[in-house]
Amino acid sequence: MKKILSLFIPFVLFSGSVFAAPVNINEADASEISAALKGIGLKKAQAIVDYREQNGSFATAQDLVFVKGIGKKTVSKLKEDILLKSE
Repeated sequence: MKKILSLFIPFVLFSGSVFAAPVNINEADASEISAALKGIGLKKAQAIVDYREQNGSFATAQDLVFVKGIGKKTVSKLKEDILLKSE
């Protein structure tokens, strides 16, 4: 039984980050952004959506620093998971 648990527990602990897909911040809703970007809760994700609706699509991931509560460190950590496609 211990052997089975030792195989299963790491999968459970790390499965969220392993299967997380990049998110298009120019099209996703707040819940999608929050689920995809580690450290971005629903409140900050909604701030991203609100900023986008008021100012248009993000041209670069770095533009997220203009959203209240998101700084350069956060953007740097998340840049691999941020997509910028807009239609």
